[in-house]
Amino acid sequence: MTYELALEKIHSLLTFGSRPGLDRMRELLRRLGNPQDKLRYIHVAGTNGKGSVCVMLSSVLTAAGYKTGLFLSPYITDFRERIQINNQMIEKDALAQAVEATFPVLEELRGEGIVITEFEYVNALQFYLHAQAQCDIVVLETGMGGLLDCTNVIQPPLGAVITTIGLDHTAVLGETIEEIAAQKCGIIKNGSAAFTSRQCAAAMAVVEETAARMNVPLVKSEDVPLSVEAVAIGGSRFTAGGLECHIRLAGRHQIENARTALAAILYFRAHKLLSVSDEAILDGLEAAQNPARLQLLSENPVVLLDGAHNPNGVAALQSAVAELLPETPLFCVMGMLADKDVASATQLLKGMFRRIYTVPVDNPRTLSAADLAAQFTAMGASADACDTVREAVEKATAAAEQENGAVIICGSLYLAGEVLRESGEWRVE
Repeated sequence: MTYELALEKIHSLLTFGSRPGLDRMRELLRRLGNPQDKLRYIHVAGTNGKGSVCVMLSSVLTAAGYKTGLFLSPYITDFRERIQINNQMIEKDALAQAVEATFPVLEELRGEGIVITEFEYVNALQFYLHAQAQCDIVVLETGMGGLLDCTNVIQPPLGAVITTIGLDHTAVLGETIEEIAAQKCGIIKNGSAAFTSRQCAAAMAVVEETAARMNVPLVKSEDVPLSVEAVAIGGSRFTAGGLECHIRLAGRHQIENARTALAAILYFRAHKLLSVSDEAILDGLEAAQNPARLQLLSENPVVLLDGAHNPNGVAALQSAVAELLPETPLFCVMGMLADKDVASATQLLKGMFRRIYTVPVDNPRTLSAADLAAQFTAMGASADACDTVREAVEKATAAAEQENGAVIICGSLYLAGEVLRESGEWRVE
Protein backbone atom coordinates (compact mmCIF):
# COMPACT_ATOMS: atom_id res chain seq x y z
CA MET A 1 0.00 0.00 0.00
CA THR A 2 1.29 3.48 -0.86
CA TYR A 3 1.33 6.33 1.63
CA GLU A 4 -1.17 8.23 -0.52
CA LEU A 5 -3.60 5.33 -0.51
CA ALA A 6 -3.16 4.95 3.25
CA LEU A 7 -4.14 8.60 3.76
CA GLU A 8 -7.09 8.15 1.43
CA LYS A 9 -8.34 5.24 3.53
CA ILE A 10 -7.89 7.15 6.78
CA HIS A 11 -9.73 10.23 5.51
CA SER A 12 -12.52 8.11 4.04
CA LEU A 13 -13.69 7.69 7.64
CA LEU A 14 -14.09 11.42 8.23
CA THR A 15 -17.77 11.64 7.32
CA PHE A 16 -18.79 9.50 10.27
CA GLY A 17 -17.93 12.33 12.66
CA SER A 18 -17.10 12.15 16.36
CA ARG A 19 -19.10 10.06 18.80
CA PRO A 20 -18.00 9.94 22.44
CA GLY A 21 -17.72 6.49 23.97
CA LEU A 22 -15.01 3.86 24.39
CA ASP A 23 -16.66 0.53 23.53
CA ARG A 24 -15.87 0.72 19.81
CA MET A 25 -12.30 1.72 20.53
CA ARG A 26 -11.78 -1.10 23.00
CA GLU A 27 -13.13 -3.66 20.56
CA LEU A 28 -10.91 -2.38 17.75
CA LEU A 29 -7.84 -2.49 19.97
CA ARG A 30 -8.73 -5.96 21.27
CA ARG A 31 -8.69 -7.27 17.70
CA LEU A 32 -5.33 -5.57 17.16
CA GLY A 33 -3.83 -7.31 20.18
CA ASN A 34 -4.28 -4.42 22.66
CA PRO A 35 -1.09 -2.55 21.68
CA GLN A 36 -1.96 0.23 24.14
CA ASP A 37 -1.26 -2.11 27.05
CA LYS A 38 2.39 -2.51 25.99
CA LEU A 39 3.31 1.14 26.59
CA ARG A 40 3.78 3.72 29.35
CA TYR A 41 2.15 7.12 29.05
CA ILE A 42 1.93 10.69 30.14
CA HIS A 43 -1.67 11.63 29.32
CA VAL A 44 -2.49 15.29 28.64
CA ALA A 45 -5.90 16.99 28.51
CA GLY A 46 -7.05 20.60 28.67
CA THR A 47 -8.55 23.37 26.59
CA ASN A 48 -5.45 25.42 25.82
CA GLY A 49 -1.74 24.68 26.00
CA LYS A 50 -1.94 20.89 25.84
CA GLY A 51 -0.15 20.63 22.50
CA SER A 52 2.70 22.83 23.68
CA VAL A 53 2.99 20.93 26.98
CA CYS A 54 3.08 17.68 25.00
CA VAL A 55 5.90 18.79 22.71
CA MET A 56 7.88 20.09 25.68
CA LEU A 57 7.49 16.81 27.56
CA SER A 58 8.39 14.81 24.46
CA SER A 59 11.41 16.99 23.74
CA VAL A 60 12.75 16.67 27.31
CA LEU A 61 12.24 12.90 27.41
CA THR A 62 13.92 12.50 24.02
CA ALA A 63 16.86 14.58 25.23
CA ALA A 64 17.04 12.29 28.27
CA GLY A 65 17.55 9.30 25.99
CA TYR A 66 14.08 7.77 26.09
CA LYS A 67 12.51 6.49 22.89
CA THR A 68 9.53 8.80 23.08
CA GLY A 69 6.26 8.48 21.21
CA LEU A 70 4.10 11.56 20.72
CA PHE A 71 0.48 11.81 19.67
CA LEU A 72 -0.93 15.25 18.85
CA SER A 73 -4.31 16.50 17.71
CA PRO A 74 -4.89 18.03 15.25
CA TYR A 75 -2.11 18.41 12.68
CA ILE A 76 -1.28 21.67 10.92
CA THR A 77 0.19 20.82 7.51
CA ASP A 78 1.21 17.15 7.48
CA PHE A 79 -0.92 14.30 8.80
CA ARG A 80 2.20 12.62 10.22
CA GLU A 81 2.64 15.46 12.72
CA ARG A 82 0.08 13.56 14.78
CA ILE A 83 2.22 10.45 15.26
CA GLN A 84 5.88 11.06 16.11
CA ILE A 85 8.82 9.21 17.60
CA ASN A 86 11.64 11.24 19.17
CA ASN A 87 10.02 14.41 17.80
CA GLN A 88 10.23 13.13 14.22
CA MET A 89 7.15 12.38 12.16
CA ILE A 90 6.50 8.71 11.53
CA GLU A 91 7.97 7.50 8.23
CA LYS A 92 5.53 7.36 5.32
CA ASP A 93 6.31 3.71 4.68
CA ALA A 94 5.71 2.79 8.32
CA LEU A 95 2.32 4.51 8.29
CA ALA A 96 1.35 2.82 5.02
CA GLN A 97 2.33 -0.60 6.36
CA ALA A 98 0.36 0.00 9.54
CA VAL A 99 -2.76 0.95 7.62
CA GLU A 100 -2.37 -2.09 5.35
CA ALA A 101 -2.12 -4.36 8.41
CA THR A 102 -4.96 -2.80 10.42
CA PHE A 103 -7.56 -1.45 8.00
CA PRO A 104 -9.03 -4.90 7.26
CA VAL A 105 -10.03 -5.05 10.94
CA LEU A 106 -12.13 -1.90 10.45
CA GLU A 107 -13.81 -3.46 7.46
CA GLU A 108 -14.47 -6.59 9.49
CA LEU A 109 -16.05 -4.50 12.25
CA ARG A 110 -18.09 -2.51 9.75
CA GLY A 111 -19.51 -5.76 8.44
CA GLU A 112 -20.70 -6.42 11.98
CA GLY A 113 -22.35 -3.00 12.23
CA ILE A 114 -19.56 -1.40 14.29
CA VAL A 115 -18.46 1.80 12.55
CA ILE A 116 -15.08 3.23 13.56
CA THR A 117 -14.55 6.98 13.19
CA GLU A 118 -11.41 8.58 11.79
CA PHE A 119 -10.23 9.82 15.18
CA GLU A 120 -10.73 6.39 16.72
CA TYR A 121 -8.76 4.76 13.93
CA VAL A 122 -5.93 7.31 14.08
CA ASN A 123 -5.65 6.62 17.81
CA ALA A 124 -5.51 2.90 17.14
CA LEU A 125 -2.79 3.54 14.56
CA GLN A 126 -0.65 5.52 16.98
CA PHE A 127 -1.00 2.81 19.65
CA TYR A 128 -0.07 0.20 17.04
CA LEU A 129 2.90 2.15 15.65
CA HIS A 130 4.31 3.18 19.05
CA ALA A 131 4.02 -0.39 20.33
CA GLN A 132 5.71 -1.74 17.20
CA ALA A 133 8.55 0.75 17.70
CA GLN A 134 8.81 -0.34 21.35
CA CYS A 135 8.70 3.22 22.65
CA ASP A 136 9.83 3.67 26.24
CA ILE A 137 7.07 6.18 26.88
CA VAL A 138 4.33 7.95 24.91
CA VAL A 139 3.13 11.52 25.47
CA LEU A 140 -0.55 11.22 24.62
CA GLU A 141 -2.74 14.24 23.88
CA THR A 142 -6.49 13.85 24.12
CA GLY A 143 -8.66 14.98 21.25
CA MET A 144 -11.79 16.39 22.87
CA GLY A 145 -12.54 16.18 26.57
CA GLY A 146 -10.94 13.28 28.39
CA LEU A 147 -13.36 10.98 30.16
CA LEU A 148 -14.93 9.67 26.96
CA ASP A 149 -12.08 10.59 24.64
CA CYS A 150 -10.86 7.52 22.79
CA THR A 151 -7.30 8.01 24.09
CA ASN A 152 -8.71 7.16 27.52
CA VAL A 153 -8.49 3.40 27.04
CA ILE A 154 -5.04 3.19 28.60
CA GLN A 155 -4.11 1.74 31.97
CA PRO A 156 -3.15 4.29 34.66
CA PRO A 157 -0.40 6.45 33.14
CA LEU A 158 2.71 7.73 34.87
CA GLY A 159 0.83 10.99 35.11
CA ALA A 160 -2.26 12.83 33.92
CA VAL A 161 -1.63 16.47 33.04
CA ILE A 162 -4.49 18.99 32.94
CA THR A 163 -3.63 22.21 31.13
CA THR A 164 -5.69 25.41 31.25
CA ILE A 165 -9.43 24.72 31.07
CA GLY A 166 -11.84 27.08 29.34
CA LEU A 167 -15.01 27.10 27.29
CA ASP A 168 -14.73 25.13 24.04
CA HIS A 169 -16.68 22.26 22.45
CA THR A 170 -19.56 23.22 24.73
CA ALA A 171 -22.10 21.29 22.65
CA VAL A 172 -20.31 18.05 23.56
CA LEU A 173 -18.47 18.69 26.83
CA GLY A 174 -20.92 20.90 28.70
CA GLU A 175 -21.86 24.55 28.95
CA THR A 176 -20.06 25.39 32.21
CA ILE A 177 -16.43 25.36 33.27
CA GLU A 178 -17.27 22.78 35.92
CA GLU A 179 -18.86 20.40 33.38
CA ILE A 180 -15.95 20.77 30.97
CA ALA A 181 -13.40 20.34 33.76
CA ALA A 182 -15.10 17.12 34.87
CA GLN A 183 -14.69 15.73 31.34
CA LYS A 184 -11.03 16.80 31.13
CA CYS A 185 -10.29 15.29 34.56
CA GLY A 186 -11.63 11.95 33.40
CA ILE A 187 -8.05 11.00 32.47
CA ILE A 188 -6.97 11.10 36.13
CA LYS A 189 -6.71 7.50 37.32
CA ASN A 190 -5.93 5.82 40.59
CA GLY A 191 -2.39 4.47 40.52
CA SER A 192 -0.76 7.49 38.88
CA ALA A 193 -0.18 11.18 39.64
CA ALA A 194 -2.00 14.32 38.51
CA PHE A 195 -0.55 17.65 37.42
CA THR A 196 -2.30 20.91 36.61
CA SER A 197 -1.59 24.28 35.09
CA ARG A 198 -3.01 27.37 36.76
CA GLN A 199 -6.80 27.29 36.58
CA CYS A 200 -9.71 29.55 37.38
CA ALA A 201 -11.21 28.77 40.78
CA ALA A 202 -14.11 26.77 39.35
CA ALA A 203 -11.87 24.50 37.27
CA MET A 204 -9.29 24.08 40.02
CA ALA A 205 -11.99 22.95 42.43
CA VAL A 206 -12.93 20.14 40.04
CA VAL A 207 -9.28 19.14 39.52
CA GLU A 208 -8.68 19.01 43.27
CA GLU A 209 -11.87 17.05 43.94
CA THR A 210 -11.06 14.52 41.22
CA ALA A 211 -7.51 13.96 42.45
CA ALA A 212 -8.75 13.50 46.01
CA ARG A 213 -11.50 11.10 44.92
CA MET A 214 -9.01 9.06 42.87
CA ASN A 215 -6.53 9.16 45.75
CA VAL A 216 -3.67 10.46 43.62
CA PRO A 217 -1.08 13.14 44.44
CA LEU A 218 -1.81 16.48 42.76
CA VAL A 219 1.09 18.73 41.75
CA LYS A 220 0.32 22.27 40.60
CA SER A 221 2.49 24.29 38.25
CA GLU A 222 2.62 26.98 40.91
CA ASP A 223 4.48 24.49 43.13
CA VAL A 224 7.50 25.08 40.84
CA PRO A 225 9.22 28.34 41.92
CA LEU A 226 9.41 30.74 38.98
CA SER A 227 11.31 33.91 38.16
CA VAL A 228 10.93 35.42 34.67
CA GLU A 229 13.96 37.21 33.20
CA ALA A 230 12.89 38.04 29.64
CA VAL A 231 9.91 37.63 27.34
CA ALA A 232 10.46 38.32 23.64
CA ILE A 233 9.27 37.27 20.19
CA GLY A 234 12.22 34.89 19.97
CA GLY A 235 11.24 33.15 23.20
CA SER A 236 11.58 33.56 26.95
CA ARG A 237 14.21 33.14 29.65
CA PHE A 238 13.23 32.23 33.17
CA THR A 239 14.36 30.32 36.23
CA ALA A 240 12.04 27.51 37.30
CA GLY A 241 12.68 24.89 39.93
CA GLY A 242 16.21 26.25 40.24
CA LEU A 243 16.95 25.74 36.52
CA GLU A 244 17.80 28.62 34.18
CA CYS A 245 15.57 27.82 31.21
CA HIS A 246 15.14 29.15 27.69
CA ILE A 247 12.20 28.32 25.44
CA ARG A 248 11.75 29.35 21.82
CA LEU A 249 7.96 29.28 22.03
CA ALA A 250 6.90 32.91 22.37
CA GLY A 251 4.50 34.41 24.90
CA ARG A 252 4.20 34.43 28.68
CA HIS A 253 1.55 31.69 28.48
CA GLN A 254 4.24 29.35 27.13
CA ILE A 255 6.21 29.91 30.33
CA GLU A 256 3.19 28.55 32.19
CA ASN A 257 3.11 25.57 29.82
CA ALA A 258 6.82 24.95 30.43
CA ARG A 259 6.25 25.24 34.17
CA THR A 260 3.50 22.62 33.93
CA ALA A 261 5.77 20.26 31.98
CA LEU A 262 8.52 20.86 34.53
CA ALA A 263 6.17 20.07 37.42
CA ALA A 264 5.62 16.63 35.91
CA ILE A 265 9.25 15.95 34.96
CA LEU A 266 10.61 17.02 38.35
CA TYR A 267 8.03 14.85 40.13
CA PHE A 268 8.89 11.81 38.01
CA ARG A 269 12.58 12.38 38.69
CA ALA A 270 12.15 12.88 42.42
CA HIS A 271 10.12 9.66 42.66
CA LYS A 272 12.62 7.76 40.47
CA LEU A 273 9.98 7.02 37.84
CA LEU A 274 12.16 8.58 35.13
CA SER A 275 15.82 9.50 34.92
CA VAL A 276 16.16 13.01 33.50
CA SER A 277 19.23 15.19 34.00
CA ASP A 278 19.17 18.97 34.35
CA GLU A 279 20.94 19.15 30.98
CA ALA A 280 18.21 17.08 29.31
CA ILE A 281 15.54 19.36 30.77
CA LEU A 282 17.26 22.51 29.55
CA ASP A 283 18.10 21.11 26.12
CA GLY A 284 14.63 19.63 25.68
CA LEU A 285 12.77 22.79 26.61
CA GLU A 286 14.92 24.89 24.29
CA ALA A 287 14.46 22.48 21.37
CA ALA A 288 10.66 22.25 21.73
CA GLN A 289 8.71 23.66 18.79
CA ASN A 290 4.99 23.82 18.09
CA PRO A 291 3.81 25.38 14.81
CA ALA A 292 1.09 28.03 14.75
CA ARG A 293 1.65 29.08 18.36
CA LEU A 294 2.84 32.67 17.99
CA GLN A 295 5.07 31.36 15.23
CA LEU A 296 7.31 34.01 13.69
CA LEU A 297 6.89 33.86 9.90
CA SER A 298 8.70 37.08 9.11
CA GLU A 299 10.84 39.64 10.92
CA ASN A 300 10.47 42.56 8.51
CA PRO A 301 7.66 43.24 8.89
CA VAL A 302 6.90 41.04 11.86
CA VAL A 303 4.29 38.42 10.94
CA LEU A 304 3.06 36.14 13.73
CA LEU A 305 0.85 33.11 13.18
CA ASP A 306 -1.32 31.76 16.00
CA GLY A 307 -4.05 29.14 15.98
CA ALA A 308 -6.03 30.67 18.87
CA HIS A 309 -9.73 29.91 18.32
CA ASN A 310 -11.48 29.97 21.71
CA PRO A 311 -11.83 32.70 24.37
CA ASN A 312 -8.92 31.49 26.54
CA GLY A 313 -6.61 31.13 23.55
CA VAL A 314 -7.56 34.52 22.12
CA ALA A 315 -7.07 36.15 25.53
CA ALA A 316 -3.58 34.62 25.75
CA LEU A 317 -2.82 35.87 22.24
CA GLN A 318 -4.05 39.37 23.06
CA SER A 319 -1.95 39.50 26.23
CA ALA A 320 1.15 38.13 24.51
CA VAL A 321 0.98 40.54 21.58
CA ALA A 322 0.47 43.51 23.93
CA GLU A 323 3.66 42.53 25.76
CA LEU A 324 5.75 41.52 22.73
CA LEU A 325 4.78 44.39 20.41
CA PRO A 326 3.95 47.41 22.57
CA GLU A 327 3.08 50.60 20.69
CA THR A 328 3.31 48.77 17.37
CA PRO A 329 0.58 49.37 14.76
CA LEU A 330 -1.10 46.00 14.32
CA PHE A 331 -2.95 44.49 11.40
CA CYS A 332 -4.85 41.24 11.53
CA VAL A 333 -5.72 38.39 9.17
CA MET A 334 -8.49 36.33 10.73
CA GLY A 335 -10.77 33.46 9.86
CA MET A 336 -12.92 31.36 12.19
CA LEU A 337 -15.19 28.36 12.19
CA ALA A 338 -18.84 29.26 12.64
CA ASP A 339 -19.30 26.86 15.57
CA LYS A 340 -16.66 28.61 17.69
CA ASP A 341 -17.38 31.43 20.16
CA VAL A 342 -16.91 34.13 17.56
CA ALA A 343 -18.59 36.86 19.61
CA SER A 344 -16.20 36.43 22.55
CA ALA A 345 -13.15 36.24 20.29
CA THR A 346 -14.00 39.43 18.42
CA GLN A 347 -14.81 41.23 21.67
CA LEU A 348 -11.44 40.27 23.15
CA LEU A 349 -9.67 41.69 20.09
CA LYS A 350 -11.68 44.92 20.11
CA GLY A 351 -9.46 47.96 19.67
CA MET A 352 -6.32 45.90 19.13
CA PHE A 353 -5.88 46.31 15.35
CA ARG A 354 -5.70 49.20 12.89
CA ARG A 355 -7.47 47.02 10.33
CA ILE A 356 -8.69 43.43 10.17
CA TYR A 357 -8.72 41.40 6.96
CA THR A 358 -11.18 38.54 7.28
CA VAL A 359 -10.99 35.33 5.27
CA PRO A 360 -12.93 32.10 4.86
CA VAL A 361 -11.37 29.01 6.46
CA ASP A 362 -10.77 25.94 4.31
CA ASN A 363 -13.36 23.88 6.18
CA PRO A 364 -17.09 23.25 5.61
CA ARG A 365 -17.81 24.80 9.04
CA THR A 366 -16.24 28.14 8.11
CA LEU A 367 -17.78 31.47 9.01
CA SER A 368 -17.94 33.61 5.90
CA ALA A 369 -15.43 36.42 5.61
CA ALA A 370 -18.31 38.89 5.20
CA ASP A 371 -20.04 37.76 8.40
CA LEU A 372 -16.83 37.93 10.42
CA ALA A 373 -16.04 41.39 9.03
CA ALA A 374 -19.58 42.51 9.92
CA GLN A 375 -19.04 41.48 13.55
CA PHE A 376 -15.93 43.63 13.77
CA THR A 377 -17.57 46.53 11.94
CA ALA A 378 -20.49 46.45 14.37
CA MET A 379 -17.97 47.06 17.18
CA GLY A 380 -16.54 50.07 15.37
CA ALA A 381 -13.46 48.29 14.00
CA SER A 382 -12.14 48.67 10.45
CA ALA A 383 -12.55 45.33 8.67
CA ASP A 384 -12.31 44.16 5.07
CA ALA A 385 -13.65 40.83 3.83
CA CYS A 386 -11.18 39.09 1.50
CA ASP A 387 -11.79 36.18 -0.85
CA THR A 388 -8.52 34.36 -0.17
CA VAL A 389 -5.82 34.05 2.45
CA ARG A 390 -3.24 35.21 -0.09
CA GLU A 391 -5.16 38.44 -0.73
CA ALA A 392 -5.58 39.13 2.99
CA VAL A 393 -1.94 38.48 3.87
CA GLU A 394 -0.67 40.61 1.01
CA LYS A 395 -2.93 43.52 2.04
CA ALA A 396 -2.03 43.21 5.72
CA THR A 397 1.67 42.95 4.99
CA ALA A 398 1.61 46.00 2.70
CA ALA A 399 -0.19 48.01 5.38
CA ALA A 400 2.28 46.90 8.04
CA GLU A 401 5.25 47.83 5.86
CA GLN A 402 3.80 51.28 5.22
CA GLU A 403 3.20 52.01 8.92
CA ASN A 404 6.18 50.11 10.40
CA GLY A 405 3.70 47.73 11.97
CA ALA A 406 3.16 44.01 12.42
CA VAL A 407 0.70 41.38 11.20
CA ILE A 408 -1.09 38.85 13.40
CA ILE A 409 -2.75 35.87 11.69
CA CYS A 410 -5.20 34.04 13.94
CA GLY A 411 -8.60 32.45 14.48
CA SER A 412 -8.24 28.80 13.48
CA LEU A 413 -5.68 26.01 13.25
CA TYR A 414 -7.19 25.19 9.85
CA LEU A 415 -6.37 28.73 8.74
CA ALA A 416 -2.86 28.33 10.18
CA GLY A 417 -2.35 25.19 8.10
CA GLU A 418 -3.38 26.97 4.93
CA VAL A 419 -1.06 29.88 5.72
CA LEU A 420 1.92 27.60 6.33
CA ARG A 421 1.27 25.65 3.13
CA GLU A 422 1.26 28.87 1.09
CA SER A 423 3.70 30.99 3.06
CA GLY A 424 6.71 30.09 0.94
CA GLU A 425 5.21 31.93 -2.02
CA TRP A 426 4.44 35.28 -0.41
CA ARG A 427 6.45 35.19 2.82
CA VAL A 428 8.24 38.45 3.49
CA GLU A 429 11.63 38.20 5.23
